[in-house]
Amino acid sequence: MDGNSTVVESGVQKALFFGWLDFTLFILMLGLSTLIGIYFGIWGRKEDTPKEYLHGGKTMNTAPVAISLVASFLSGIMMMGAPTEIYLYGTLYWLVCICIVIVGVITDIFYLPVFYELQLTSTYEYLQLRFSRSVRVMASVLWTIGLLLYIPIVVYVPALAFSQVSGINVHIITPVISVLCIFYTMMGGIKAVVWTDVLQGIVMTVSSIAVIILGVIHVGGIGVVWERSQLGGRIRVFEMNVSPFIRMTFWNVLIGNTFAWMGGLSISQAMVQKFMALPTYSKARTSLYIFVFEVIFIVSISCVTGLLIYAKYYQCDPITSKIISRPDQLLPYYVLDIASSVPGLPGLFVAGIFSAALSTMSSSLNSLGATLFEDFVRPCFKQKISDHIANVMIKCVVVIIGGICLLIVFLVDKLGAVLQLSVSVSGVTYGAMVGLFSFGMFYPRGNAKGALAGSISSLLVMGWIVFGTQKELAYGRIKHTVLPASVEGCGFNVTLSEQTVIESPEDEVFFIYHLSMMYYTLAGTIVVFVVGIIVSHLTEEPSAENMNPAFFTPLVRKYFLKKRQKIAQENNQIPEKELLNMKPRDSIS
Repeated sequence: MDGNSTVVESGVQKALFFGWLDFTLFILMLGLSTLIGIYFGIWGRKEDTPKEYLHGGKTMNTAPVAISLVASFLSGIMMMGAPTEIYLYGTLYWLVCICIVIVGVITDIFYLPVFYELQLTSTYEYLQLRFSRSVRVMASVLWTIGLLLYIPIVVYVPALAFSQVSGINVHIITPVISVLCIFYTMMGGIKAVVWTDVLQGIVMTVSSIAVIILGVIHVGGIGVVWERSQLGGRIRVFEMNVSPFIRMTFWNVLIGNTFAWMGGLSISQAMVQKFMALPTYSKARTSLYIFVFEVIFIVSISCVTGLLIYAKYYQCDPITSKIISRPDQLLPYYVLDIASSVPGLPGLFVAGIFSAALSTMSSSLNSLGATLFEDFVRPCFKQKISDHIANVMIKCVVVIIGGICLLIVFLVDKLGAVLQLSVSVSGVTYGAMVGLFSFGMFYPRGNAKGALAGSISSLLVMGWIVFGTQKELAYGRIKHTVLPASVEGCGFNVTLSEQTVIESPEDEVFFIYHLSMMYYTLAGTIVVFVVGIIVSHLTEEPSAENMNPAFFTPLVRKYFLKKRQKIAQENNQIPEKELLNMKPRDSIS
């Protein structure tokens, strides 16, 4: 036996573990990722300046950047979380595919033209130019805290899966993985990140497709999967309740996730930095839309996998029967169970899950290195520092923050509910971030005091909501419905535990704590705009003559230029010709 099979002895379900070939392929994958970083750091074209290190010298091609965007965007939390979500709650989450199309269009029309035209190393430079340095520092702090909390979760979830299939302690796995990722990111810069993402993205996609094919064959065809999913209540789409206090409906997935994914794409330093690595604006746009279609494909694969898992275990739920200890382990257990006939595939698949985590971690480390250096390290030097020294400092920052994230991983194990925690952390920071950038690009009347007050208010309000909700969940006063699952066909003794089947607001729980997590980013964005507009109107209006039209999204830019021209005419001045008084697509080549 290779070690990849289900065994039932004396009424007890045994765990499934990797075989030697699985371990070999898994280690090979990590080795290749490390070699890519070494190549670009030692033998590749030298990147001696910060812009070359962070933007790849503007020599990157469209396709690899698009693949890298997807690999970074879809972390191990997505790869493992989406199938589990479909298995427990049904197919409503699949609606995020519509969200990403909307977000892609929004990014193309409103956000990308501004970032590309200004050609900034850090997206937070925009906030300093538009408002003030204090607003930029606030955004950098928000982003840094969010990523420092998110990266350890991203690493921990697939490490938990690997711990289950290998028997190795999770706290031995995570340091090794983290050190390798820190090393190749530090050595090779954005080029190493992108090309490693390409390798990892291909492995992730190919292995996922192979698992789907095996899964369909195993249960007897797509018709069987659909029939069992319908009978089990897993096919859920048009649940049109408009209440924001239900965990998941058609509307809160569609509306809420659109804003959440804007935080992860439209204004994200990690994403925008890769767009900036492309030599022309047209290539950046092409890369964006390739990214959109790739995300739809990968998310769909993950959701189909969730239905396949249910079709396989519709009469023997591994969670209820205690075959696995946590829902997060459902996907790797399933892969080991059905893929025993294909030696090495389970190892390749888990390597793909790890690849997704590594891609997210490497891109986040690279973007954090850029942000922290530009916003906190460089301003400490009164004299201009050389490009070589700046490059070395960025690499040191990458190592330091990587080490901090590694230490936090050891705390994640004690927090529990890692998926819920990751969504909550994103909701707190993304709301303030999307709000800040949108406030600057869409509202010319907004000033620095309004932006600062709005972002701080958003952080405090969403922090209160999120941590208050987590407290109520921990005490069991808020419970969410999971769809029914059977253990009648397990074939061994099962001790049933009490299941969570209630989702009704109790009188003693404050109503706002029932707000769907899907709406966290939207709620935070609204707070920024409401507070920002009020404070801006109570304080001094920013001078239109001193603001660059490129600060505003193209739609607002037209209005702003007309306003400047009107002011100039009232003052009997002739406005100087603006290069930016044209559409961004025409002015950017």
